[in-house]
Amino acid sequence: QVQLVESGGGLVQAGGSLRLSCAASGRTFSSRAMGWFRQAPGKEREFVAAITWSGGGTGYGDSVKGRFTISRENAKNTVYLQMNSLRPGDTAVYYCTLFSGGYYSDEGGAYWGQGTQVTVSS
Repeated sequence: QVQLVESGGGLVQAGGSLRLSCAASGRTFSSRAMGWFRQAPGKEREFVAAITWSGGGTGYGDSVKGRFTISRENAKNTVYLQMNSLRPGDTAVYYCTLFSGGYYSDEGGAYWGQGTQVTVSS
């Protein structure tokens, strides 16, 4: 009963920036944490970032810490991922996830979007 739609992916040169968006619709959006995971071909799913319902708590994977920033705009039912200083190793499909409660874990949420491709060239 929850739909998540990602947008903003694309091809960018190393050192560049992209801003991903994830719009949520359906049953209750409020009081739920949201996050981003990514998966490259042949690789396991990797935790990228997450944010609590209130927006007061955030977490990041070690490989993106200091370069990516997660935020949310509850009035718009949208979570964002600002990606700066992109590297070829960031190339992956990025998935938005909605957790079942107000807190997050690094293992994923209860609902997932379809994913958006991010490709970083050297």
